Amino acid sequence: MFGGQVLSYRPAGSDSDVLWVSPLVATPPTPIRGGIPICWPYFGKENQTDSDVPSHGYARTAQWRATGSQTLADGSVELQLAPEGLDWLGLRVALTVHVGETLRIGLHTTNIGEQQEILTEALHNYLHVSDATTVRVDGLSGLSYEDKFDDLTVKTQDGDWHLPDDEQRSDRLYPDAGGTYRLVDRGFDRTVRVDGVGARTAVVWNPGPDVAAGMADVGKHWREFVCVETANAGPNLLTVEPGATVDMWQTIALE
Repeated sequence: MFGGQVLSYRPAGSDSDVLWVSPLVATPPTPIRGGIPICWPYFGKENQTDSDVPSHGYARTAQWRATGSQTLADGSVELQLAPEGLDWLGLRVALTVHVGETLRIGLHTTNIGEQQEILTEALHNYLHVSDATTVRVDGLSGLSYEDKFDDLTVKTQDGDWHLPDDEQRSDRLYPDAGGTYRLVDRGFDRTVRVDGVGARTAVVWNPGPDVAAGMADVGKHWREFVCVETANAGPNLLTVEPGATVDMWQTIALE
């Protein structure tokens, strides 16, 4: 399967999908815009000396295969996935997807080489919203962040994240974040909680109308999503020793 990413999650009783996928369909090798893309083994182009490498790494355009599946006693389903043809990186990645009353995803990275490797990573959640200009994200107030729309200027979050407070576009990376964030959507009458474990960074992104106008797979649909991402990125890079495995988990749930 292309990209190995979850594209839909709609718990029982939910009127709409928790995840957003662009209706402007792209074909491989163009990455899928939406769902939960896997940014690995680097986020953006962090720590890359070659400017021609693909943004957000190789995992989101790789072919993945299922390596295992289980149906658990509570009726939930767990899948294990792995990409093909990426061992040349010196790191090996695997994905666990647990689908039930919550959506739980684990990203597991093992150093299969003989030297330490630097890793940055993210689960790039596209959360479906009623209107990106009216929702709020809590759990970030008081945190420092790098503003990617302002030359990585370090600023401090004052109150909840709210898109109109950021000139109708946002690309904020929060190092050393707390790991639990809530997207409050009054239009959909729901709160989406994102919990991260082993994820020291949060990212909140929406391109806004001007940037989206130049994106073939977003365009006028920019109001339909806000990305609230669990990550290890920016200054929170990981050093993975030979033979070691590092795990990053997230849980998405409705409240």
